[in-house]
Amino acid sequence: MIYLLKNLINNLGYVVLIAFMISKIKSFKKIIQKDEFNYIDLFVLSFIFGTFGILGTYIGTDVRGAIANTRIIGVMAGGILCGPFVGIVSGIIAGLHRYLIDVGGITAFPCFVSTVIGGCISGIIYNKSTDKNRWIYGILGGILIESISMGLILLLSRPFTVAFLIVKKIYIPMTLVNGMGIGIVILITENIFEEKEEIAARQAKLALEIANKTLPYFRNINNDSLKQICTVIKDSVGASAVSITDKKYILAHVGDGDDHHIDGEKVLTRATEKVIETGEIVVLRTNKQIACPSENCPLKSAIIMPLKDSESVVGALKIYYNKEDSISFKDETLAIGLSQMISTQLEIAKIERLKEMANKAEIKALQAQINPHFLFNALNTIVSFIRINPDRARELIISLSTYLRYNLEIGESCVDINKELDQVKAYVEIEKARFGDKLNVVYNIDESIEIKVPSLIIQPLVENSIKHGILKGTGSGCVTVKVQRNFDDDIEISIQDDGIGIDEKIIKNIYKRNMKENKIGLVNVHNRLRLIYGKGLDIQRLDKGTKISFIIYREGKRQ
Repeated sequence: MIYLLKNLINNLGYVVLIAFMISKIKSFKKIIQKDEFNYIDLFVLSFIFGTFGILGTYIGTDVRGAIANTRIIGVMAGGILCGPFVGIVSGIIAGLHRYLIDVGGITAFPCFVSTVIGGCISGIIYNKSTDKNRWIYGILGGILIESISMGLILLLSRPFTVAFLIVKKIYIPMTLVNGMGIGIVILITENIFEEKEEIAARQAKLALEIANKTLPYFRNINNDSLKQICTVIKDSVGASAVSITDKKYILAHVGDGDDHHIDGEKVLTRATEKVIETGEIVVLRTNKQIACPSENCPLKSAIIMPLKDSESVVGALKIYYNKEDSISFKDETLAIGLSQMISTQLEIAKIERLKEMANKAEIKALQAQINPHFLFNALNTIVSFIRINPDRARELIISLSTYLRYNLEIGESCVDINKELDQVKAYVEIEKARFGDKLNVVYNIDESIEIKVPSLIIQPLVENSIKHGILKGTGSGCVTVKVQRNFDDDIEISIQDDGIGIDEKIIKNIYKRNMKENKIGLVNVHNRLRLIYGKGLDIQRLDKGTKISFIIYREGKRQ
């Protein structure tokens, strides 16, 4: 028994050494450090730990036709560390090998059965144990399986007297060595998990550093600031390229591939669309998985992260590398941190911008609309009606006071839609009085609608249609203001004119947020709607005129 014990301990040394060497292999670490295994990972791990079991059989010692071995160490360690699938499959691999190399041997079948049972029990231990006590459960599980194995030999092997002598000689050495061996292999492999936690801590620190470096650029988000953010991330993580997109367009791209990943163009890959649809991080390890439509794209692997506003996905952050299979566990860990950090910064930036834009909208609206020219023209029109049509003059005075009062009293971010429409009608009445039959405004309003809308959201659009659509065209025309429910029970508001029609270049600049500061009307409304509801204006140039529409979503709903 002492001789056998020495042999088994010697064999255990080989197993531990090999386990240690495998634990240092990068590809093995890459798999074992994943939070979730895919089917390929599970089969690879099953093969590795099953091979451990086979090795334990080959280096075993013959005892009266049986093999005193360390086979169960690989099987049990695999199941306890990686789950039931790995435990059962590696158990079948190692157990079937044991049976096939000695078909008809006195302990071949009992050893096959006990090895598979060991795989099953290791899966149970995986579900019941924690990182801190797995090695203890491993030792106890090894003792239990060796006891079951010996029981099966006594029960199934014949002649019984030989089976009894085998058990008597190998039970204690195999139980001690295998129990201890399982615990040691688990402790060696768990160093990888400890390393995983250290990597996560380092990457979290890096994410914080990146967040700190990019913070100033979130205070005023535009194409230039987004490029600066991409540059900081690219330099910090050593990537080949970094992109930020919204739900449809590339907002900024820095690095390789910038000849076809162009700012302002539509998102190129289906993978990005998938991230935006699902809100889940996607890892692309090959150029084929990236599926860039450009044949000469130098980007070979990527990790794509969703950027969220509350629970809604508003875009994506993409980190590219110019070598295939360049995404490691540390990259995935950093991606999670960056996604959360940047999403939080976007949320904070949005709140700050909303406050700033609310103040800016009030001041600019007052400056742009309550200006000396408007008041002068309105008062002149009223004076001209005093003698020839006093009643009409009285109506215009009421309209002007309604219009001025609304602009001066605006304090809330949202107002009742009827109040907003009253301000629109007051403005229109003054303009109609000035231009007479040249201007016609039609209201198509569902009177049953009761909803709050952002203040000063409709009137600037109506004013735009009159000034830049009707008056810059033939000088006469019709504006239609429509407020109706759509098929989703959301409220659709549209302003359509039959004037000169908006320039396509202006539409593109509004969507790209590249309009000049003095062009505040449409840009202001578009940005406020986009920040509040997730979607801004839908601007269409018609065969004759322009249609501008937007959706007021039901409470709690965003696009």
